[in-house]
Amino acid sequence: MLEEKFEEYVDGLQIESIEEETKRVKEITKRLNKSFRNLENDEIENSHIVGSLGRDTAIKTFSDVDMLYVLPKELKKQYDEHEGNGQSKLLQKVKQEIKKRYPKTIVRGDGQVVVVSFESINKTVEVCPCFERSDGSFDYPDSNNGGSWKKTDPMPEIEESITTIEETNTNFKYICNLVRAWKNNKGFKFGGLLIDTLVYNFFNENEDYKSATFNDYLPLLKDLLCYLKDRNKDQKYWYALGSNQKVYNKGGTFVNKAKKAYEKIKDKTEDSDDIYEALRSIFGKAFPVPEEIKENKAFEKSALFGRYVRQTEEFIEDKFDVDIRYRLKIDCIVKQDGFRNKFLRNILRDKLPLKANKSLEFFITENEFESLSKDDEDSLYYEVYWKVRNRGEEAMRRDCIRGQIVRDKGTRKKIESTNFKGGHFVECYVVYRNVCVAKDKISVPISNSY
Repeated sequence: MLEEKFEEYVDGLQIESIEEETKRVKEITKRLNKSFRNLENDEIENSHIVGSLGRDTAIKTFSDVDMLYVLPKELKKQYDEHEGNGQSKLLQKVKQEIKKRYPKTIVRGDGQVVVVSFESINKTVEVCPCFERSDGSFDYPDSNNGGSWKKTDPMPEIEESITTIEETNTNFKYICNLVRAWKNNKGFKFGGLLIDTLVYNFFNENEDYKSATFNDYLPLLKDLLCYLKDRNKDQKYWYALGSNQKVYNKGGTFVNKAKKAYEKIKDKTEDSDDIYEALRSIFGKAFPVPEEIKENKAFEKSALFGRYVRQTEEFIEDKFDVDIRYRLKIDCIVKQDGFRNKFLRNILRDKLPLKANKSLEFFITENEFESLSKDDEDSLYYEVYWKVRNRGEEAMRRDCIRGQIVRDKGTRKKIESTNFKGGHFVECYVVYRNVCVAKDKISVPISNSY
């Protein structure tokens, strides 16, 4: 039965169609071909879809399309000799030309790419203008720190990914899909190329799994998480599949997340009573559960106090697509009259008790997405949402599990209080154009009710 549920879940992650996204890429290509090459009605030449879509490892909630547009080689000298930041000037020129096709669409520069935001399909196309090298790799502009050229080499990555998908009977693709789903559910940043590279390395070190069936996915998942948790979180980069270009780590958050996920399932078997609970803690409530287990859980809740406890919790994936691409960090100031204020994360770190009758002020300490809107004429309007979930017998007895997702009113804060015992938590979400692009969670373990 677990085999069937893994297959059902993986099937649900697959992209049904990219027809609309491909249409936008063609329209952009046509405009740029006319602008830079004086070509009329050519919507295919000189552009490539790269990134996760190009490598065929994206899942259905993807929010961006990575696109290369190859410029005429003679232009590079012009922007090399440009007074000031030639790379910034090039990005601005590409932005202006795309604006001619989409005058009412938000088109903005983003350091290394031009981002075109299509509200109608809740997707962005990230256009990377570039110049092809003699070896087939590309130079692209980086306008940061005065401007420079950086190298990218996505074609061998795409080729190696497609080859590996075929050689592993699609297992490589499916496992890359599962890692993305786990990343989105837990809400941490884990770059697509790094995901694909580490999964690729895992399969090369565990070749028996190349011919795996869905019946093997529980032990495969255990071994994959074990592999990820044993990586060096301080390692600065890995070498990408196919191209061997450096893929940077940026903090190694995935290592600690993998440790926690591994602990949840390392001793589980298909016959474990709580196997589905463990898998849902990793992948979220979208992981399918047999009907008899759903019924048993409902009965247990009903029998606990002789009545059914209202299930008021809402889930972000039911309201928006989720594609976690940016870091978000929240904290909380714990206040009580006559006592010094403390940060909740410090209380948790020091394993101190959090008692009742205290005021809690939750706030955002880091929002990577917000920094993208600075110094850009096209404002990146986004929304913040909060969720407060009470857990434990006291919350159920009081019929107060809460869990509704509510929009922030502009304060970027959430005021609560410690009313009663339980392992509560608070989540925060950044939503841009109906896609949740960042989220964070903090535990609120209240130790007593007095």
